[in-house]
Amino acid sequence: MKSIITFCLLFIAINVSCQVKKSGNKFAAIVNQYVKTKNFSGSVLVADKGKIIYQQYVGLADRQNNLPVTAHSKFKICSITKTFTAVIILQLMEEGKIDLNKTIGTYFPGYTGEARDKVTIHHLLTYSSGIENVDQSSEAMYAMQMPVDTIIRKYCSGKLVTEPGKKMDYKNAEYIILGKIIEKITGKPYAVVLQERILQPLKMTNSGLLHNKDIVPGLADTYLVDSTGKFYNDDPYWIENFYSSGAMYSTTKDLLKFDQALFNNKLLKQGTMKLMTTSYPELWGVAYSFWVNDQKFGTTKTRVMDRRGNIGGANTAWYHFITENITIIVFSNSNAADVIELREKIALALFN
Repeated sequence: MKSIITFCLLFIAINVSCQVKKSGNKFAAIVNQYVKTKNFSGSVLVADKGKIIYQQYVGLADRQNNLPVTAHSKFKICSITKTFTAVIILQLMEEGKIDLNKTIGTYFPGYTGEARDKVTIHHLLTYSSGIENVDQSSEAMYAMQMPVDTIIRKYCSGKLVTEPGKKMDYKNAEYIILGKIIEKITGKPYAVVLQERILQPLKMTNSGLLHNKDIVPGLADTYLVDSTGKFYNDDPYWIENFYSSGAMYSTTKDLLKFDQALFNNKLLKQGTMKLMTTSYPELWGVAYSFWVNDQKFGTTKTRVMDRRGNIGGANTAWYHFITENITIIVFSNSNAADVIELREKIALALFN
């Protein structure tokens, strides 16, 4: 029976791989249609087992100076940052420096919220802390530059509104707290830990943690589009206030390096990776930082990791098909086109 199952999985993987190689024209047609009808601007990449089989760069990175998006354009990747934070936490777990079942106060004694001795690291990783969701609705959190400690005290330390572990309520607060815990354990700034543990080893030279004062060559400006289709500069905000929950920038090629290292157990042990991708149905299928579910594309049912990100005009979407080791990444620097919808159509073309 085991050999039959193995053969079936191998047959499916080979069949999908053959389909992938024939899909390049379909992908281009889909992307070009979004450019033509929805003003899509950004970068799209599809890879089969780490090998890029389709990539396209379209639109303008800088509308004021009419500069196009290129292979070197960098994009704000928003909440994809959370997956980097989760990986660092799990690396510290492998090193015996953190226990996922211990509470916030164990590693962050100065935390003053009600969650201090009730919410575990596991709850933070699965957005199920029960901490009042203040940061998602507060413009003030991002309109003023604030130290991380101030952000945590004002926006991430509210009362518990649900029992920890019982309800998934997506927010940035939990991953901001995790970033601070990383600093407490390592004794280093989060940005330094990110570089040392992930970006430098993987040679992700076009990625980093962003601050408003930074001059990052090739960083795409972000734009909002009104109901008439007119583009405007994105609303001002302090990107560093998103910290370990959403302040990174990257390129599609750099994110593919992370994708392959992660899902080929180069950053985490196989057992840890299994833990990271464990899906909790009672929490809407959330795993650690992303969502993992069985989905159907056309007639094909497969297991997929889903991670999205959005801050104003910056919009990102990342799929990794776990069995097939196929990756779809879409970055955009405006809200003109729905990148989630675009990613879905590419996936449908992929599986035909």
